Order: sequence, then C-alpha cells, then structure tokens
Amino acid sequence: MIVALDTQLAIGTATGIGVYQRDLAAALLAESVAVRELRLPGLDPWRFDRRILWDQLFLPLQAARSDATVLHATAGTMPLVRTLPTVVTVHDLAWHRVQGHTRSYARTYFGALQSRAYRTASAIVCDSQFSADEYRDLVDPSAHVDVVHPGVDQRFAALTRTPDESPFALVVGTVEARKNLLVLVETLPALTSLRLVSVGPFTPYADIVRARAAELGVVDRVELRGYVTRAEVDDLYARAACALVPSRYEGFGYALAEALCAGLPAVAARSSSLVEVAGDDVALVPPDDAVAWTDAIRGVLTDRDAAQTRAGALRARAAERFSWPTAAIRMMEIYADVEGR
Repeated sequence: MIVALDTQLAIGTATGIGVYQRDLAAALLAESVAVRELRLPGLDPWRFDRRILWDQLFLPLQAARSDATVLHATAGTMPLVRTLPTVVTVHDLAWHRVQGHTRSYARTYFGALQSRAYRTASAIVCDSQFSADEYRDLVDPSAHVDVVHPGVDQRFAALTRTPDESPFALVVGTVEARKNLLVLVETLPALTSLRLVSVGPFTPYADIVRARAAELGVVDRVELRGYVTRAEVDDLYARAACALVPSRYEGFGYALAEALCAGLPAVAARSSSLVEVAGDDVALVPPDDAVAWTDAIRGVLTDRDAAQTRAGALRARAAERFSWPTAAIRMMEIYADVEGR
C-alpha cells in the first residue's frame, strides 16, 4: 500500500486542516506506511483561485505520478477527475450550515459541488459522529461513513502547567463569526479580573469584536494576537487559567481536545461536535448565553486549584481518546479496504 496524501494546507501557517494533514502524515509514517505527501509550496492555498487549481489540477496530477495506490483527499475537498481510488475526509458541513455570509462562488464550490464529488469517493471519513450525521442529513442519507477522531499532538499531554497569578482565558481558533468570540467579550464587565487572549487568523469579524470591546470599556483586556508560533501556543496553554470554546459549529473541536490533553480547565458551547468531544469532562453552556458563560467562567475562577486538579486528572484519558497512533491504525484499515475493493 502506498498512500498519496494531500498536505497542501500544511504549508506555512498551518491551522485546523493543515495541522490535521501534518500530524496524520507523521502518524502514518510512524506506522511504517509508505506516504507520498502531495504539495506545491509556491501555490498560495488560501487564495480561492489557487485552491481550485490545487484541488482540480495539481493534486490529481501529482497523485497520478506518485506511484500511490490510494489517494487521501484530506482537506475536505477532492478532485472531480481522478485516476486513483479516493478516501476523502469531510471535516464538517459548515458550508451548508453557517457560511451564508460568504461569497456565492465559494459556497457553490465548497458546498454544492463538493457534495456531488463526495458521492464518487471510495470512502468517506468524518472527524466526529456529529459530522457523520450531518453528512447523511445534508449529502447522502444512505452513505456509509467512517468516524475517525483526529489525534492531538503528544506535546500537549507533556506540557507542565504553570498558571499565571493574574488569570487569562485562552481562546484558540480563527477569529470568525461562527467561532463566536463576541459572547466572551460580553462577559468581561462582570469578570473584572479576567483577560481574554485569542490566537488564530483574523477575518473581518475581528473588527466587530474590537468595536464591541471598546463599547464595553474592556478593550484593554481583549488581546487578539493573530497567528502565533507553536512555542507561543504551548506557553499560553501552560499559563492560562482556562480555555474557552464558544463556537456555534465545529466538525471536531481541536481547541477543546487540545485543552483536555494539556490539563487545562475548559468551558465549551453546547453545540455541534463539542458535546461529543467534551463528554462528561467539560462544562457546557448555550453558545449565545452571555450570562451562562459568565457564571461558568466564574465557577472556574472561584476555585482555580480545584478546577486545575480536576483537569489534571482527566489528561491521561483525553490523550488516549485523541491518539494519533490510534487514528493512523484506523485509517490504514480504511485504505486497505479501499485498495482491496
């Protein structure tokens, strides 16, 4: 078995899917799978026209020339014309649910067109049962979908927690509307000792967050740091009082899984796949209820030592649940099944 793996989004400032591609490739190689990482470094993966060129021209060409026996389209998109049996990871169905504010051509490509393409894949993989249910609801009610939880980098489980005396809450992810950072800003007037530190790429939604923080007089306690290095991320996970995940829609919820593995007290929205990732280990609140968020965060801050002790006790279980070796072995079984067919 030789697997051609789309790793184009792992180029440069990898977030979300790029992290998935990078870590899956490493996990498969660790299991002695022959992997051909497909990428074109000179092509900007974040420009829409370049993304189409990659998906529909360069990716299938590289796959055809790679001597691989299976193609894994890992970015949630896949070529319409291919020469190899193809596994596609459908991370979420956000383009159908919560991206109505985006340009129509993007919704058509990432939504309707890709949904038609998925039906021609040899296997569909989703990151969560939630996304698998969404897939059957929105794309193909009769589809067989394999659920494979992504792993979390083992470095999170190895972090030493040293929380700052002056508490700050860490929010990880792209600053966009569905991630719902605004609801956390609304809690700050009541939580006078707390700062918010957000790390992740900006969208125009960041300006809305800043404007609301200014209106509430809390702008000095809202830090939007944008994309930061891996070392800075690790430092923030080590020092934060808690992680907050207020997203309205997640196909998996990396930020919550990472917080669990890092032993960081967390509060998350009762929404989408976050309920699945949280299990019984994390307090869940309605995503848009600022009062509920205020109460839940205050509960963590009131007895930080107790919250930290409980979070620390959950680390080993989280690391086992979100294990890349386990995910890689499951993927190998799917590749073998596709190759055999």
